[in-house]
Order: sequence, then C-alpha cells, then structure tokens
Amino acid sequence: MYDYTSLTAETVTRAVEDAIASGEGLITSIVDHEGKRTWSDTMAPLDILGVEMVRAYGIGPFMARVHPDKSVRDAAQAAEERLQKWQSDLVFRRDLYEAIEEYAATDEASGLVGEDRRLLEFTQRDFRRAGHALTAEERAEVQRLRTRLVELGVAFNRNIDEFEDGLDLTRGQLTGLPDDYIARLAEGSSEGTYRVSLDYPDYYPFMDSAEDRELRRQIQFKFYNKAVEANLPILEETVRIRHRIAEIFGMPSWAHYGMEEKMAKDPKVVEEMYAGIVPTLTAKGQEEIADLGASLGDGRPEGWDHRYLHTKIRKERFGVDPNEVAGYFPLQQVLDGMFEITGEVFGLSYRQHDSVAAWHKDVMAYDILDATSDELLATFYMDLFPRERKFGHAAAFDIVPGHPGPEGFVTPVTAIVANFTKPTADTPSLLQHHEVVTLFHEFGHVLHNSLGRSGHVRFAGYNTEWDFVEAPSQIMEHWCWDADVLRQFARHHKTGEPIPDTLVDQLVAARNLHIALAMLRQVAFGKLDLAFHSPGAERDLHAITRETTEITLFPFHEGTFYPAAFGHLFGYDAGYYGYLWSKVYGDDMFSRFEAEGVLSPEVGREYRFKVLGPGGSKDPMEILRDFLGREPDQRAFLRYIGIEQG
Repeated sequence: MYDYTSLTAETVTRAVEDAIASGEGLITSIVDHEGKRTWSDTMAPLDILGVEMVRAYGIGPFMARVHPDKSVRDAAQAAEERLQKWQSDLVFRRDLYEAIEEYAATDEASGLVGEDRRLLEFTQRDFRRAGHALTAEERAEVQRLRTRLVELGVAFNRNIDEFEDGLDLTRGQLTGLPDDYIARLAEGSSEGTYRVSLDYPDYYPFMDSAEDRELRRQIQFKFYNKAVEANLPILEETVRIRHRIAEIFGMPSWAHYGMEEKMAKDPKVVEEMYAGIVPTLTAKGQEEIADLGASLGDGRPEGWDHRYLHTKIRKERFGVDPNEVAGYFPLQQVLDGMFEITGEVFGLSYRQHDSVAAWHKDVMAYDILDATSDELLATFYMDLFPRERKFGHAAAFDIVPGHPGPEGFVTPVTAIVANFTKPTADTPSLLQHHEVVTLFHEFGHVLHNSLGRSGHVRFAGYNTEWDFVEAPSQIMEHWCWDADVLRQFARHHKTGEPIPDTLVDQLVAARNLHIALAMLRQVAFGKLDLAFHSPGAERDLHAITRETTEITLFPFHEGTFYPAAFGHLFGYDAGYYGYLWSKVYGDDMFSRFEAEGVLSPEVGREYRFKVLGPGGSKDPMEILRDFLGREPDQRAFLRYIGIEQG
C-alpha cells in the first residue's frame, strides 16, 4: 500500500507526470511496431496503460477529494485535469487508431472469443466514438470539445467541494434537535450561536427534526443553491458542448450518443421504464402527500417539510425515532456486523490493519481474505468522517485495479469516502438507519471492485456498463431491512443491550412509509438528467428543473437551482436513470436470497462468482440470466416498493 503520509503537492504532480511518460512509452511501442501485429504487441500494452492510469489517479487526483492540505488538493485538481485530458486525447491519435485496426484485421483477432473479443470491440468503439470515421476537421472539433468538458468537470466538482454556507442559530432556534447533535455543532460567527453547515451530518438531521419550519426553508434554500453562481454557467456550457458533439456524430442528442455504451442503448427504453412505473407511483404518491398534509395540519407540504413530517409520522405511527434508533448503531459495531454478514454469505474474512499510512488519521484499512483458503483478495480504505473541504457525499474510489501481473494476480485497492457523524470523547459515531443503508450500499461497490477477477483492467471490478454498476450496491441495502439480520449486530452503545424486537419490527414495518415519494424523487433526477441532454441545441435549464420537480409532487422551491451541486451530472450524464434501472436488477437478484435464504452461503457463493467475479468482462444481461436462471424482470422491484401487480 502506498505511503500517503509522505505525500506532497510535488509528489502528486510527479506521480501523474510519471504515469503519462510511461503511457507515452507504451503508446510508442504500439504505433512503432513493425511486422505482423499480435495481441501481445498491440492490445496487451493497453492493459499496462490502464494499470498506470488508475494507480496515478489513486496517488494524484483522488487526493483532491480527501487530503487535508490545500496545496495537495490544489495540485491534485490540476493533476486530475492533466491526466483526464491526456487520456481523452489518446483515442484521437490517428496512428494508434490505425494500429488497432491493423491488428483487428489479422487472423488472430478474428479468432478472439470471450473477454478478449469484448476488449477489442470496446477499444474499436472508443476510436469510432472519437470520430475516426469523420473528417479531420470534425474530429479536431470533437477533440477540442471533449478537452473542454474535462476542464468544466474538474471545475464543477471543485466548486461543490469548496463551497461553504449554513445558518448560525441560537440554542432556542434548535428546538427539536437532540443534545448530542447540538454538542457536535461548530461555534457560530456570533457569541452563543451554533453553526449548522450544509454538510450531510449537519443538514439532514436538521431537516429531520428541526421544529422551526422557516429555518428549514432557509437552510434548504442554501442547500439547493450550493455553488450556483460558479456552476450554473459551467453547466450551461457543458450541455451545449455535449449536444454539439452528438450533432457532429449525427445523433439526435447526447443521451442517444451516451447510451451506446450502456445497457439501455436508447433513451426510448428508459422512457418506457418510467412510463411503466410513474403513473402507479404518482397515484400512490398523492396519497402520501395527503398523509404528510394531515400531519402538517395547515396548508400543502413543501419540500422543506418532507423529511420532518416523514420523521414525525414514523415516530408517531411506528414508534421509530431516528435518534433513538441511532443509539443501537455505533459505527464500529455496524462495521463488525457488516463484515460478519458478508463474510458468512460470500465466504470472506476481514483483517484490520494495525496502522495505516493514509492521508488522514481518521482513515482505517482492512484486508479481504477468502474464508476457506485465507488468500488475500483485496484491501480497502475507509474515510468515513467529515472535515473541511472533503468530498461531501458518499462514494467508492478505485485506487489500484485488480489485474493479472507477471507474478500473479495483483489484488485491488478501493476506498470508501463518506461523511458520518464523528465520534466525540464521550460518544461513538452513531449512525442513523439511513446511514447504515448508505454504508452497506457503498460497501457493495467495494465488494464488486474487490472480488472481480477479470483478465483485463478495462473490465476490472465495477468497471461495467454504467447503468448496471449500481446493482451490486443496491442489493446490499436489503440486508439493512431484514429483522433477523439487524438483530445480529444492533446493540445499544451504552448498555450493550440488543435492539428490542419491537423496535426492529417497527423499523422494518416503516420501510415503505412514503416510498412512492422517494421513488418519484429518483425519477425526477433521472428525467432532469435526460431532459438536459435531450434533442435540441437550446436548453432552458431552469425550466427543466422546475418541470421535473413537479414529478416529486412537491412545489418547486422558488429562487433555487439544485443541479448546480448535482455532481452526478458529470460522470452519470444522461445516465442517472441507472440508479433506478440498477435497483430493478438488484431487487431481482435479491429475490433469490429471499426465496432460498436471506443469508444463504450457497446463493452467496453463486452471487460472488457469477455476478461480482466477472466484473465488466461479460454483458450484464448475460450475468443476470446466469445468476437468476431466467430473464430478469420488474416483479421484485414493484413488490419491494409496495406496488402489487394484478
């Protein structure tokens, strides 16, 4: 493992420059090759190149998300732009394109099967999508535009990560919030006040429990306007550029262009998915709005009332107080439970590192081993607490890709980054149940990245189709809602008493409370993303935001523009639908566990080797059919969200 404690701005820059220099040498070896081309002299160097790029990312650009030193973060952001531009430019090299096409015409290439055939086809597709069938002038324009997209994406994410705002409130204004929450807040700008920031551990509990409706409105206004001044023009330019690229390729829209690489293939397929579920969700959602309105008692619920009223009703109707529940989920205990469950089901064991040469003292590291052979399978970092300028969401990052090396398989290294409540001298980090779900979700990505055993870096771990990548994380969430599973590890942090059966039953019973509104929110995000990238050169992003907000059944929050902080618009662009798309498949896969045993090691081993093991080396539909033994469908998804089919 890399020694991050010695990392400086200079080493970040050098790591990326060294990787690029090595990459240039590999590309030169390909294009300068003389004689008949073979896999080893044309395709194999691309695998080595892939390893170099991921390793450089883990030392360089990743530090922009997590490193406490501003000079390192700044160097990492510059390195990210440098690395992404270099990688983006590769597919525009005519000499490299010709080398790949020359190899593709050989007898050896025509005889390729399986993963090797998939890699060649994907590589040829990359060059085609760079415009090698276009005129030189058109290809140059595409290259210039894609380079600009790299610059915009780096700036967009930097603006989100560096944005700071919040409310400074008195103790009296924090009515409804528990004492331990208030004790964790930073001091406000004036004496006797507390700072409620827009960081998740501050913002979401405030929206759940703060009784002052006007203050909830004020902080949501700030939350929905994160980085808006800096990022709105970036987003507008980005959408225009993406449309122009699609136009050059003769595509109706960026969504059409982007979906060529995804399972869905065509925006029409996604719209059909939405059409099949939105009417039922909307009808159910209207009932849920009425339920929230009855609890509010005066007027129609607004967006800033949603979480508060939902929490209130859960407490009144099911006896579920999120702060009471959190007492049974101290972080380390949840981790131990998660490791025990996944160990039992997937045949794994875990070993914590005694010391970690990481980028921050809060970071932990673990090895994943095969429970039978004790073989080291992977290593992962966990950086779970918020700090100034750190990445503000929860995500998994690829640090070292799993890949075949000269001396055997090189085990992958992954990092989870999250923002859970930090422990104090008196109280451990206590997770609300939705945070437990988030942890299991992100660990699903870690397992996917850790247990994949593909033959090529291109398909390592979770490097699969973008609208399938969330399925192995969505499936993990189900274990957080199973009563028998929760009883295994939920114990009170003070008394050690197991979570009462009544509280578990109430928590599970409340799972589908206002579920349609939650699903409609996901639909709205997906439709906003598609509408931003739909046909037509001119897009009114404000109008689209307003129109798609109507899907949620809550009024639009006037004066706000939340997409300015919607980081998924870079990376998941025209692909955010994949969260709901993947959930359908994740739910379908979990139906096997439900039928054959929620903690069945037999089903777990099949899942490990048939779903996680291939990584991206097989088509996702092939993986699903192999594991399910049938064609996948929506039945489990609809049942889990409380929609019964006739």
